[in-house]
Amino acid sequence: MESKSKLINDKQYDEKKAFSEQDLKKFSSFYEYPAYIDLQQRFELYGRPLIEQTYYVLTEGVSRDTIKINGKELINFSGYNYVGMSGDPYVSNAAIKAIEEYGTSVSASRSVSGEKPLHRQLELKIAQFIGHKEDSIVFTAGHATNMGTISHLFGENDLIIHDSLIHNSSWMGTILSGSTHINFPHNNMDALDEILQKHRKYYERVLILTEGLFSMDGDIPNLPKLIEIKKKHYAFLMVDEAHSLGVIGKTGRGICEYFNVNPEDIDICMGTLSKSFGSCGGFIAGNHKFIEFMKYTCPSFIFSAGMPAPNAAAALASIELLEKEPQRITDLHNRSKLLLDLLKKAGANTGDSKDSPIIPVIVGDDELAIKLSFALRKQGIYVLPLFYPAVRKGQARIRFFVNSTHTEEQIHYTATVVQEIFKQFKK
Repeated sequence: MESKSKLINDKQYDEKKAFSEQDLKKFSSFYEYPAYIDLQQRFELYGRPLIEQTYYVLTEGVSRDTIKINGKELINFSGYNYVGMSGDPYVSNAAIKAIEEYGTSVSASRSVSGEKPLHRQLELKIAQFIGHKEDSIVFTAGHATNMGTISHLFGENDLIIHDSLIHNSSWMGTILSGSTHINFPHNNMDALDEILQKHRKYYERVLILTEGLFSMDGDIPNLPKLIEIKKKHYAFLMVDEAHSLGVIGKTGRGICEYFNVNPEDIDICMGTLSKSFGSCGGFIAGNHKFIEFMKYTCPSFIFSAGMPAPNAAAALASIELLEKEPQRITDLHNRSKLLLDLLKKAGANTGDSKDSPIIPVIVGDDELAIKLSFALRKQGIYVLPLFYPAVRKGQARIRFFVNSTHTEEQIHYTATVVQEIFKQFKK
């Protein structure tokens, strides 16, 4: 930091480029901020009431197969409680017991006095669940896990090549790292290989960054090909398994189980605890040496309070329960396939979603996506619209999250209603 300050202090400015007092007044107002102006334009375009009834809606109870809004129970496709761990008595009781023993906060960074037995038990359990990984490190938030890890491990002499549809947390980590970065077309392995062929030899470390299951489209990258490419070009491979771990693969062990490849071939395995594991937080899994390095050097871990004990206990109990009850994964897969097949028969554009509980219905037009969401809500189905910047322009959609607690009756009813609404909109 000192060297950067010195550079600024010694910098010679071109007075012709100085801002006027009028400019400075404008820049001192948050309400002149381009992003704020853009938001107000969106409110004006769609109407504030419509936006406020769509996002940040107050919901009641546990988010499972149903959810309550204003006292009305709706079939819920808005949350990612994929295997029903949040709200399960076994998981809830584990969290309650942890509160009784450790309180609601560890009240310190784990490097100081916030290290609890539950943290280590959870970290070892995560590694064991993934398979072939020796250890893991848990962070208090999934977003901070990606942002902190990527920006810590890579720098200005490095290159990050990422899928064009990576999550915001990975994108922010890429920007903060100061690395040169290039995106490759979504899941296009030939394009990735060409980029590496052209640029690899001009950088020290190179990271290939992708996801195990993409949260907006419900599609899965070609992991065997990614591994082949990363080995060919001496690159690191990082896979964000936020939505794939506890979801895909015969027993829910993620993208490596899905493709039957060795997890050791993924250099940096990231995941979250807020989806299939009924809690909150994120983790990085790897060998002992790598995880030890992260624990002693990663700023977003060291300078953050440790994960609250009840969160750690809930995640640990969720993994234990999933191992005891693998039928949850089977149910999730069956319900997901059923909805996907029925929506396709109804004429819905579900994109490239496959073997996934994330099923988009792509309509293209922003306003149409909002209207479709509201029409479904009137029929007792809660599913939310997505449009730019959450997805690419012209790719507006509603997105279904299926979970193992959904019944076949709920799935059939939903598909029937979607088909009827499509017919109404076409009139």
